[in-house]
Amino acid sequence: MNQYLLSIYQPDGPIPEPEVLEPIMRELQALTEEMQAAGVWLFSAGLHAPESATVVKAHGDEVLITDGPFTEGKEHLGGFTVVEVEDLDAALHWARRLAKVLRNLSVEVRPFQS
Repeated sequence: MNQYLLSIYQPDGPIPEPEVLEPIMRELQALTEEMQAAGVWLFSAGLHAPESATVVKAHGDEVLITDGPFTEGKEHLGGFTVVEVEDLDAALHWARRLAKVLRNLSVEVRPFQS
């Protein structure tokens, strides 16, 4: 079995209104429960806005700590799910399901190194 990271990218800006977000969150919970029942779900989490990030980077003997996201952009990593499945095709099956629930958000699929 292989583990895959399903990264969810969302646009910068305000969180959608409750009437938009609540049905999505219900569908996401149902999909998570389906993944758990299928034995493929390992972990998932949502992240705070990129402004809450702290970047730590070493320069020689010094370690620099800065507030804010590592990169500037129009979208950011909003959350992720880790699945353990037989192969890429199986990971893509769950990524397609996730993308449908999340509507217009992108889901990037990447394998973990063994």
